[in-house]
Amino acid sequence: MKGTALVIIDVQEALVNAHPAGEKQFLANLKQLLYAARENNVPVLYVQHCDEELVPGSAGWQVYHEIAPLPGEKTFRKHFTSAFRQTDFGGYLQQHGIRSLVFAGMQTEYCVDTTCRVAFEYGYSIVIPEGATATFDSRKFISAAQLQEYYEQDIWNGRFAKVLPMAQVLNCLWEKE
Repeated sequence: MKGTALVIIDVQEALVNAHPAGEKQFLANLKQLLYAARENNVPVLYVQHCDEELVPGSAGWQVYHEIAPLPGEKTFRKHFTSAFRQTDFGGYLQQHGIRSLVFAGMQTEYCVDTTCRVAFEYGYSIVIPEGATATFDSRKFISAAQLQEYYEQDIWNGRFAKVLPMAQVLNCLWEKE
């Protein structure tokens, strides 16, 4: 779709190797999204978090090998939970006429949520496929699955983004014009 990009947020070796809840299905969903985007010439943009645990250039900082960028796919380094803050992400989107974003990545309640809300504030149209974000099952008061459902249905959907079934995203959003 013209003016649309798939944005993969913080799916890095160290985070995937820490085994987020629903890891197998999450990765399968990402691979489906990547395949559909690439087949339909939808730009794929990667965001990589940088901090004391995810040190640029280290093995754990790299984009997870099963979904690694292809030559020509843009990557952005960030030091905050938002992909927009102190990066050229927003400028790149504007320069390339991208106004619709499909978000996938880690962690649901941190970097995906913050980037979604900031993108909304900047006026972007946002879609988040169900099951395209992941987090960890380490919460004492809520499971990762409950947290993901809470963000998808109670926080994002109808407020900051459209949360759509994966099949709908694959069948509709990536149709060639």
